[in-house]
Amino acid sequence: MRRTRRLRLLVAGAVAASALFAVPATAQATEPKDAQLTDLVNPFIGTENEGNTYPGAAVPFGMVQFSPDTGHNTGYDYSQNHIRGFSLVHLSGVGCGLGGDLPVLPTTGDVTQTDYVQYAAEFGHDDETASPGYYRVGLKTGIEAELTATERTGVQRYTFPATDKANVLLNAAQSLHTGVATKVEVLDNRTVRTAITGRGFCQDTKPYTVYTITRFDRSFTAYGTWDGSTVTAGSKTGAGGAYVRFDTTKDRTVEATTALSYVDAHGAAVNLRAEGGRSFDAVRDRARQAWEDRLDDVRVQGGDDSLRRTFYSSLYRSFLAPNIGSDADGRYTGWDQRIHRTDGFTYYQNWSLWDTYRTQSQLLSLLAPREARDMAISVIRISEESGWLPKWGYGTVETNIMTGDPVTPFLTNAYQQGLLKGYEERAYRALKRNADGVPPADSPAVGREANQEYIADGFAPYVKGRPHVKPGDSDYDHGASATLEYALSDAMLAQMARDLGHDTDAARYAARAQSYRNVFDPSTGFFRARDASGAFTGPADPAQSEGFHEGTSWQYQWLVPQDLRGMVGLIGGEQAANARLDSFFAYDQLLADPAKTAREVWVNGPYDYYNADKYNPQNEPDLIAPYTYLSTGQPWKTTDVVHAALTLFTDAPTGMTGNDDLGTMSAWNVLSSIGIFPVQPGYDTWGLSTPVFDRVDLTLDRRYYPRGALTVTAPGTSATDRYIQSARTDGAAYDRTYLTTGDLRSLRSLAFTVGPRPSEWGTSPQAAPPALT
Repeated sequence: MRRTRRLRLLVAGAVAASALFAVPATAQATEPKDAQLTDLVNPFIGTENEGNTYPGAAVPFGMVQFSPDTGHNTGYDYSQNHIRGFSLVHLSGVGCGLGGDLPVLPTTGDVTQTDYVQYAAEFGHDDETASPGYYRVGLKTGIEAELTATERTGVQRYTFPATDKANVLLNAAQSLHTGVATKVEVLDNRTVRTAITGRGFCQDTKPYTVYTITRFDRSFTAYGTWDGSTVTAGSKTGAGGAYVRFDTTKDRTVEATTALSYVDAHGAAVNLRAEGGRSFDAVRDRARQAWEDRLDDVRVQGGDDSLRRTFYSSLYRSFLAPNIGSDADGRYTGWDQRIHRTDGFTYYQNWSLWDTYRTQSQLLSLLAPREARDMAISVIRISEESGWLPKWGYGTVETNIMTGDPVTPFLTNAYQQGLLKGYEERAYRALKRNADGVPPADSPAVGREANQEYIADGFAPYVKGRPHVKPGDSDYDHGASATLEYALSDAMLAQMARDLGHDTDAARYAARAQSYRNVFDPSTGFFRARDASGAFTGPADPAQSEGFHEGTSWQYQWLVPQDLRGMVGLIGGEQAANARLDSFFAYDQLLADPAKTAREVWVNGPYDYYNADKYNPQNEPDLIAPYTYLSTGQPWKTTDVVHAALTLFTDAPTGMTGNDDLGTMSAWNVLSSIGIFPVQPGYDTWGLSTPVFDRVDLTLDRRYYPRGALTVTAPGTSATDRYIQSARTDGAAYDRTYLTTGDLRSLRSLAFTVGPRPSEWGTSPQAAPPALT
């Protein structure tokens, strides 16, 4: 047996070593101690080819994301050359129009147009720059615009030509979302206030209201408002927008601070008092320092300049969301649409949970545990105030976008990482209600929509053409994948229930975690949707998407992290599983040309999520799939696949693999580059693969990680020397392919020895991540 395995390793190594593996080779650059990590961040990455990121100014987890909108439905598109306005709210990598509140644009001359498509200003990328917390562009109108931000304010500086008609247009009626109602008020000769009510994200939602107040650094010489296309000079109120005018014949610069609140006009004023009153330069410098402090928690050595820029840009995007939702006085609008006040925590909002539960929530628990704790508490508050846990929340409302039960692994991850001290039972009560029930008809939430059938029959049925009872996506449209997601969540909840002493619940959830077996069709050897009668339905071809959300059975077959051994048994054992994995990743092609395989075999274009039998690293369902090899005795292949996928991330505007989805893809890049990855989302298991850097120094919060630091080393890691030969933890030999969070808390160092060929490291059955059920 061992001789056969060794022969297989040698053959694989000979093939692999002959391949030109297109990951960035180890360069000899080491970041000087006094270098600014913010200089390595390129906010334009992902702004082209539907990465849907934004280049504008924000601070970590800030309420405000002050960024230009060029006409793309999510804000900024690098391929376009007109700016319609600089608006306050953007989410990194969302797939549908959302935010874009109060686009503001400087102009000169008479105000004759109120549609921002008509008055949009032309610009070129040769006169545009961005860095963390700062954005600048020279408009073809001769005006320079600069943006920066605090947590709850956006600060703007405009440098006009010499003119007595320098205008700033504040357009309340046009946003990226669907407008419902707007109100504009000129309060005095320096201040404008708005209330903007909107709705929508992919589909209509309940309305929500954003309140703003903008304070300029000097008095207007004139002002007016508009309703529709009618502009009224001297008017102080309107329903469309307002313009304010300055004389810049002597002093050409105008600065203004806009504060935001999701509570009320008073909240916006509170935030302006708390965070306004500083000069543009002072705010920009403070924002840059906030980012420098955040990025400095991860120091890398090795890697060429492009790799380092790509890495730190991904780390930057990982800290953009969720976003602060409470005002400076602690008030916030809950999902019951009532005003509440925090008690010792910061309230957060914007929850792309179907995406972030797989990567970003774990990265934040590692590098930002204080904020991650407050985020988890915020989700618990949503349940207690609205009656149900969220699925995909924007601002103060539920959108019900995406399917399954992503909030359970999000919260059980927080529990497993030690972030819920004092909240364990409150979280568990909310999770149990969600896992065992369905929201009532008068709740905006859909929760586990197919839960009644899932609990009774062991699967969520696929009911083709079923009318949607509530806005958003429906689990009945994607019964097969919903079953897999429910079962994963049940497994994670079982672990939490067991730890808290709820043994009967733990046994029940653990049994339900085996429900993935109920959608396995032995006649095809793949998961498949079942209808309400229990019959398998839809195409037998596993490369068809019917019954699966944004994927196929090929892509969802590895989403059984709670019981990979059981899943491997279903498809015929380890040898059959490895053969299927090799086909899924086009492994032979990958070894010959990894970058080409990644771009031409795996990824076929934006939003091309459907009807394929290959790995799709631009979407969430199979993000953990490369790590399946850790459980099938071939861990070196995890490194091969992960490093090939990493070639999709570059430092160009097209350098994102699919939508960023509030940091999900960026966090995948960061964790996979470091060499530790959450292979059982919702639990505390971190799979290991070869880092892309010689050394990574992590500074950790001592309240959660007593050692305060972890160093990961892989000297000489490169395109050719990428295979783990051995590993050591604090100097002791280590042969398992995973660590636990407890291990991370106790360790100072994780050291890899790498070489040009696969070794026997991590190939024993005992080395694999544990089954949870």
